Amino acid sequence: MSKSRNDPGIAAVLSLIVPGVGQIYNGAWLRGIFWLIITPGFWIGSGGLLGWICHLVAAYTAYNYAKKRA
Repeated sequence: MSKSRNDPGIAAVLSLIVPGVGQIYNGAWLRGIFWLIITPGFWIGSGGLLGWICHLVAAYTAYNYAKKRA
């Protein structure tokens, strides 16, 4: 039996590993590309703090997006 919906936990873990990949996994390509571009900029520009925040927000949004679609 094939699973057509994405698992929220997997989406969150993917975005914790690489911000934006969880969104891409969910099919939200533009959101994923946004996080892939924005997060490294905040890591470099802020010395880390805003990078962590973006990282966590990306994982949270990936989780919620997958949960809403389930």
